[in-house]
Order: sequence, then C-alpha cells, then structure tokens
Amino acid sequence: MAISLTKGQRVSLEKVSPGLSEIFVGLGWDIKAVDTGVAFDLDASVFLLGANEKLISDDHFIFYNNATSPDPDHSVKHRGDNLTGEGEGDDEVIDINLLKVPSNVQKIVITVTIYDAQERKQNFGQIQNSFVRLVDAKTETEIARYDLVEDYSIETALIMAELYRKDGEWRLNAVGAGYQGGLKALLDRYS
Repeated sequence: MAISLTKGQRVSLEKVSPGLSEIFVGLGWDIKAVDTGVAFDLDASVFLLGANEKLISDDHFIFYNNATSPDPDHSVKHRGDNLTGEGEGDDEVIDINLLKVPSNVQKIVITVTIYDAQERKQNFGQIQNSFVRLVDAKTETEIARYDLVEDYSIETALIMAELYRKDGEWRLNAVGAGYQGGLKALLDRYS
C-alpha cells in the first residue's frame, strides 16, 4: 500500500520498498472550470543537482526538449510533453534508475511549471487534483504519493518533491513549494 505524504514529510525509499532500483515519477493535474481563453500546458521537469544544490550542467536539466540525462546509462528519462493534461492518471512521467544515477547527482528535484503562464494569465490556483507519485517500475506498484491541497493562486511554478541521497540511500521529500516567475524562477534558483 502506498504511503500518502503530507507537505514536508520525508521517507526512506529503502524502508518503504527494500531493494527498489527503478522507479517512475508520475505527475498529474486537472484544470478547474475556468476560462482564460487559452488552453493550459503544464510541464514536468527535473533538476539534477550536485552537492552544492546547483545544476551540475545545463544538460542536467531534464524536460521535454532535453529528455535524457547526460550520463552513459541515461538514468533519468522524461517520457514526453502532454499538452492538455486531459484524461485520468499520470499526465507526464519521468523514469529514474536509482542504481545508475551517477554519484555526483545528490538531489533530483521534481517540478511542474505552467507554460507561458504570465502571457496566458494562468496560475496554479486554476489547477486542481495535482499530485506526484513514485512507482516501482518493475511491479508498477505505487510506493508513495503526495497530493497538493494548497491553493497556489499566484504561483506559476511548483517544486513538487525531491529525491535525495542520505547515508547511502535514496529518500523522498514532499516539498510543495510554489514560486512566481514560472520556469525562470526555478532556473535562477538552481543555476
């Protein structure tokens, strides 16, 4: 049974799913019944950070236009851009092979932004049922899930969760931090 996380809660992946090696991170959302005159396009992305909490290189920013991590094993892969978010389940998915993530990657930050939010007059207050879930890729068993319940009425970028190394194992932190300024705000934070 999956662990339902609350904002700020941290769990050891080894304790909740011993031997876990390959996961996928599913992110989902629905649009509230609002009409901004333009369709919503939310984008999941991943920042692969070094010990200094900064991007190791530009290639360590994984998103729909840079879908695989630069390491030889391509340990992190973005499955592609969902332009509408329609339908049930995961809207965007990122595959991560925890055993093959290079040791210089100390933290994997999972984010969602609204494409052209300022121009489209959109924000996360117009989004509902947002979640991030961590799934064992081999068994397709959901291990942990974090449902956002806050009203982010001015934010256009969210840090959903972080995977990080501690004491030789991977841990998950349900972050739920909102930012104004969209993707640029996150790039400024991690560059």
